[in-house]
Amino acid sequence: MSDTPFGFGLPPEEPDDGDEGKKKDQQGGGGQGPADPFGFGLSGAGGTGGGPDNPFAAMFGSLNPTDLGAAFQQLGQMLSYEGGPVNWDMAKQIARQTVSQGAPGGAKDASVGPAERNAVQEAVRLADLWLDDVTALPSGAASAVAWSRAEWVEATLPAWRELVDPVAERVGTAMGDVLPEEMQAMAGPLIGMMRSMGGAMFGTQIGQAVGVLAGEVVGSSDIGLPLGPAGRAALLPVNIETFGKDLGVPKEEVRLYLALREAAHQRLFAHVPWLRSHLFGAVDGYARGIKVDTAKLEDVVGQFDPQNPEQLQEALQQGMFQPEDTPEQKAALARLETALALVEGWVDAVVHAAAKPRLSSADALRETLRRRRASGGPAEQTFATLIGLELRPRRLRDASRLWASLTDARGVDGRDALWAHPDMLPTATDLDDPDGFVHREQIDFSELDKMLGEAAGKPDLKKKDDAGRDDDRKGDDAG
Repeated sequence: MSDTPFGFGLPPEEPDDGDEGKKKDQQGGGGQGPADPFGFGLSGAGGTGGGPDNPFAAMFGSLNPTDLGAAFQQLGQMLSYEGGPVNWDMAKQIARQTVSQGAPGGAKDASVGPAERNAVQEAVRLADLWLDDVTALPSGAASAVAWSRAEWVEATLPAWRELVDPVAERVGTAMGDVLPEEMQAMAGPLIGMMRSMGGAMFGTQIGQAVGVLAGEVVGSSDIGLPLGPAGRAALLPVNIETFGKDLGVPKEEVRLYLALREAAHQRLFAHVPWLRSHLFGAVDGYARGIKVDTAKLEDVVGQFDPQNPEQLQEALQQGMFQPEDTPEQKAALARLETALALVEGWVDAVVHAAAKPRLSSADALRETLRRRRASGGPAEQTFATLIGLELRPRRLRDASRLWASLTDARGVDGRDALWAHPDMLPTATDLDDPDGFVHREQIDFSELDKMLGEAAGKPDLKKKDDAGRDDDRKGDDAG
């Protein structure tokens, strides 16, 4: 579990105001106040006229006149928001702003040119040909696209919404329930403002996290979930360039290896129809088990100052929202972690089988990606921040070994047949004892379905046979 499961704190490497924030830090001697959830310089702004007794001066005193109008506009959007638990318009806006500032490594986003688009399409096409030899699942990519970081943000926000809304909904409900019922009518405007602030805070932090992640990911499936549109294999050339910069591997091989991973994910999500709902349902089930420290939230509500919205931000960062320590919550967590490990392990095993005979750098690239995940790579960290979960890298390696053992024991068709039904997949216990699972007799669900279908059809067949016999008798009597 993450230390701050739903902390939504701004990543330290990105200043709240971009280049302007860097200037303020240098002028102010590097002092830093509490995290600023909206990028307005609420604390420690260092501008003229800003002080603790004048919150609006603290907000806007450090801004130059050209920024002031935009700041007031953003504040108005924040306070007037009446939508769901997350202000997704603000999330999108901040994600795009974060992308435009450039990745921490210094690489700027850029539109993808025709040559890069053709290179990605060719890599995915070749990757699909190689995968045909190592998996029974057919191609799942109807098209292959090369995205800029901004295009990745636009394409993946719907999936982030589906993942994060259940968590944010729990938080929003708790914010409205902390007051006694008789006081809720009197405090209606305050509750409405708190919910608007909460939606803005979630939107701000999600936008910041997704924007930072856009500078790191190399495709649409880096976290093992289908974030992009169905049937569309996507790679980010600018990030692939950064990823392969110091590896000493030809750029074409890096692109092709990553195309193999993207195409393998697409096959799995396209041809295992229950998988997406299984993964997203596990996230939703986990979110339903979240409990809120109501005593801490009541204290925050009692002292809430509408002119000091960072109080709510600080409360979020102090671990107010924790998962229930119940059997149901533990089961939801185990189900999600195991499912994601099985997805990533299958992709790892299949890609290695396809790349090993053809790419001299296959082993090195595989280990690089594994270490990236094991060291808490950007995708994993963002997932932990937004959802409150961390994937255990040990599970990924265990799952990869299990799928490889299944290939040796049952062949490609026997291995991939396990995706036919969720009850046929290995469990967390099976990852601890892969040999036991590999050599265990498996239920053939296709045969079971056939038997059930035949059983259901027997009465009708009997009636038909009886009717036929009756007709024959009538014919005999007539003769």
